[in-house]
Amino acid sequence: MDDFERAIVVIYESTGGSAESNLFLQAIEFCDRLKAGPPSTLLRLCLEHLHRCNLVPVQFWCLQSLHDVIRLSYSSLDDLPLLRASLLSFLSDLSFLASSPPFLKNKLAQALAALIRLEYPSLWPSPFLHILSLLPSPAAVDMFSRLLTALDDDLISQDYHLSSDDVAAATRVKDAMRLQCIPQIARAWFDIASLYRSSDPGLAASTLDTMRRYVVWIDIGLVANDVFLPLLFDLILSHITPEPLRAASAGCVLAVVSKRMDPHSKLNLLRSLQLYRVLAESELVQKLPALVIGYASEALDCYKRLGSENEGSSSAMEILEDALPSVFYVMQNCEELDAGNVVEFLSDYISTIEMPSQKQMVYVGRMLEVIHGQICYDPTFRENLDVRDKIGKEQEDQMAEHRKDLFVLFRSVCRVAPDVTQLFVRSLITRALSSSDMSVEEVEAALALFYRLGETVSEDGMKTGSGLLREMVPCLLSAKFSCHSHRLVALVYLETITRYLKFVQENLQYIPNVLAAFLDERGVHHPNLNVSRRASYLFMRAVKLLKPKLVPFIDTILQSLQGAIVQYTSSDWTSKDLKCTGFEDGSHAFEAIGMLIGVEEIPPEKQSEYLAALLKPLCQQVEMLLMDAKVHGIEECSPKVMRAQQIIVAVNALSKGFSERTVTASRPAIGLMFRQTLDILLQLLVTFPNIKPLRNKVTSYLHRMVELLGTVVLPYLPMAFKQLLVDSEPKDMVDLLVLLNQVICKFGTSLESILEEIFPTIASRVFLTLSREFPSGHASNTEEMRELQELQKISFAFIHVMVTHELSSVLLAQNSRGYLDGIMQLLLLTSCSHTDVLVRKICVQIFVKLIKDWCSKDIDEDRVPGFRSFIIEKFASNCCLYSVLDKSFEFRDANTLILFGEILSAQKVMYDKFGDDFIVYFVSKGLLAGHCPQDSAEQYYQHLQGNDKSFKSFYQSLIENLRQQQNGRLIFR
Repeated sequence: MDDFERAIVVIYESTGGSAESNLFLQAIEFCDRLKAGPPSTLLRLCLEHLHRCNLVPVQFWCLQSLHDVIRLSYSSLDDLPLLRASLLSFLSDLSFLASSPPFLKNKLAQALAALIRLEYPSLWPSPFLHILSLLPSPAAVDMFSRLLTALDDDLISQDYHLSSDDVAAATRVKDAMRLQCIPQIARAWFDIASLYRSSDPGLAASTLDTMRRYVVWIDIGLVANDVFLPLLFDLILSHITPEPLRAASAGCVLAVVSKRMDPHSKLNLLRSLQLYRVLAESELVQKLPALVIGYASEALDCYKRLGSENEGSSSAMEILEDALPSVFYVMQNCEELDAGNVVEFLSDYISTIEMPSQKQMVYVGRMLEVIHGQICYDPTFRENLDVRDKIGKEQEDQMAEHRKDLFVLFRSVCRVAPDVTQLFVRSLITRALSSSDMSVEEVEAALALFYRLGETVSEDGMKTGSGLLREMVPCLLSAKFSCHSHRLVALVYLETITRYLKFVQENLQYIPNVLAAFLDERGVHHPNLNVSRRASYLFMRAVKLLKPKLVPFIDTILQSLQGAIVQYTSSDWTSKDLKCTGFEDGSHAFEAIGMLIGVEEIPPEKQSEYLAALLKPLCQQVEMLLMDAKVHGIEECSPKVMRAQQIIVAVNALSKGFSERTVTASRPAIGLMFRQTLDILLQLLVTFPNIKPLRNKVTSYLHRMVELLGTVVLPYLPMAFKQLLVDSEPKDMVDLLVLLNQVICKFGTSLESILEEIFPTIASRVFLTLSREFPSGHASNTEEMRELQELQKISFAFIHVMVTHELSSVLLAQNSRGYLDGIMQLLLLTSCSHTDVLVRKICVQIFVKLIKDWCSKDIDEDRVPGFRSFIIEKFASNCCLYSVLDKSFEFRDANTLILFGEILSAQKVMYDKFGDDFIVYFVSKGLLAGHCPQDSAEQYYQHLQGNDKSFKSFYQSLIENLRQQQNGRLIFR
């Protein structure tokens, strides 16, 4: 063993941990030096050791290196005749092939394929003829298949190679093989399969598997003939054929079936195959699903390409429909089948049907059975799905994805055969109710189809109960399945009822049935918490639709929901079992009740009685909490604090059923109750100022009360705002400013005194924070920076809302004057350079409104000394000129054009208010200083006085011309 062989052995043995570290690194370095040296030297070294060394690691390393040299350094090789001769000698050494492991033979095949790609046929015409001459020795047959497979993988297959060089090389090799050796190769495939079908079926199978790859581009007559096809079908149909060989034979037939050709030729081919011999045996159909689906798909493709009027189309449809029962059998019995392909085929088939025949109706029924079977969950995971643990959630997600195409197919079937579909779904529901034989999974799937059936029914059809729906919907409403306690069944049952509520809207006699379904153990009283919460939400939707019709049932509904609402406001919400993962936390029961008792059909006294019965115990719980906190103190994570949060959510949901007109005008007693509740809930802010979740809930309730109580809420706002400012972080300030924006939009100048009181605090918290420079790049992508950016946007929106609602005087109040300069500077900077052009637009609009409010045509009448100069000298030049000159101001962007329009409006307003003072400064210090031609400056003055459209066109053109003069030094930074 020389150093070269020893190095490779060391590397090979190191994978087992037996080589010393230093020796291993030396061996790696030695081999890397060889690879980095002259390619011809490496080639000769590898060929020499392949001839004389029997160590498998050395042989593999050499073959791998040869493969790499051929692929990467072919043009540098000067011993190509030696390389060809050596590779052929290895190919001819049957004892070497017989004793070599598969991976070594694969590597030899890859090296041969790489050389064939580069040299066949002009430089090396003989490789295929050479290996054909070695057949039918088992070792030669094995190598023959490996070579053809490697050639297909590395060059011929269109699945992997998309470059023009790959396509050109593949075309060259295939054309040459067609002329030289493909007929001999096809004959060799036949001889090998015939010779080894019994003595070495594995060898025969690998040969046919290789053949399958080549059928797509060789002359179809070489395999689809009276000699080869009988052999393939004999292998398929024989009961003694090993399964791998049967599968390989079926793969060849499928390749023949799938070969592209004109539809008439394809139709003749399909007829000649007599595949009914396979379709007649269910055991074979189950073993060969791909062949069955491929055969049916090609028949359908023939039918579509021939067209329904063509004389051959009826024959294609006959072939197709003869195969359909086997397709359905495959879907129902083959677990490893790729269902997506079958669903796609069935969707294509159903799309060809316009007026289904009696025979096609039967197939539609079978299709519906297949769909029902395919959408059933695996019973193995029944318990996981009921409790919805991690495994159950994964199964649910997978099934949702799996069902998408199946439901599309179901809708297509509904469109083609609505009566058959309704009859099928009715039979499933009837069987589920009359017998306990149907499993949980089958019942859930039946209800899922009933739900999807509703998607295909028109609104009028839904209301009138078209077809069998008039019978099916009432049956559903009164249904109680034996497996109703399972989460999946209960959920889809409630969803399906909700889908068909419009039928109940027109058939009021079924309202008691709907109420029972939502309010008994099938709905809000279901033992599964997820089901009961979902039922609350869906019941709320039902109430929203049926509200006027439910007034006679209010007492019954309230009595039925009593347990649910008590549980919601008295449970330990720190419990893991009760923590909600979404918006369905059970509060929708209160929203449903609010909508019910909020209708004006209820007498005022009764309405007040209902509302008091709900609000009073909730308020008492909060008052007890406040008392306990004063006496004993309560921790933030206390169940009582969590319960208080849920009470706020409940009251908030309850209030959604009432309108401002009802609580302030027609029935003020209702408004009084909500005011009293607000008074109590605001005390939570005083007692628990630092519990952020509680603060958020109270803020949300304030939003609602602003809309509901109107001006009545104004006396409560100063204290609320004061408490919301306590220890407020950026995120808290965002919430407060959103609330303030709502309040300002609602009440306008009525809020002036309140704003004058709190604005200094807001300014000190917000605008001083925003005055600092924000980082860019990765540093801006932190949670803290995102909160500050959000605060920045909402702060400018707050100023904008103030000034546009005639509250700019708040900025001039004595306590706020100290912040005015800083705010103006921040607005100027933002209007010129903020990355979000919509934020810049808001700032420009603020300046425009302030100019209108604070300035007049007579300078002596200006409300803010120095503001006029600031606008003319800073805002006009920096925002209206320099920021627009910056190339980042992209006129092709829609939002930027909106900003540009606001900048033009600002110039018009400045000219209107400041007259020649503005024009003289802007032209002399702005345009002319930026090397604007004198005539253009004069035209600016003229267009400024003209119409908006003309001014916009002129100013955009002026800016683009100035940019071309590269006046970048004047651009505002």
